[in-house]
Amino acid sequence: MRKRNKGRKFGRKKDQRKALLKSLAHNLFLREKIKTTEAKAKEAKILVEKLITKAKKGDLSSTRLLAGYLSPVVVKKLINEIAPKYKERKGGYTRIIRLGQRQADSAQMVIFELVEQ
Repeated sequence: MRKRNKGRKFGRKKDQRKALLKSLAHNLFLREKIKTTEAKAKEAKILVEKLITKAKKGDLSSTRLLAGYLSPVVVKKLINEIAPKYKERKGGYTRIIRLGQRQADSAQMVIFELVEQ
């Protein structure tokens, strides 16, 4: 039983799951809008919101933490462009919009995007 165990497994091992979430966060920060499944978006939302909150600080330690997790291009964009937009906002930086089910496997598809200020 999975009582009180948080997080989705996606049928993957830990390193593959971590890489998937990193990739989703990376692409969301670069494109500011991606199309994915609802389960992946909900799981990535947790990570993305924490990363934006870290980027809002803008100090050296948070920059290094972000650099250990994301590529330098994405870290630069996150700190210089994305985080200042949410300076006054306390949370809720992302939005999930449902699109309907995918034809192939009936997975619920969504648009996962950053909220505009």
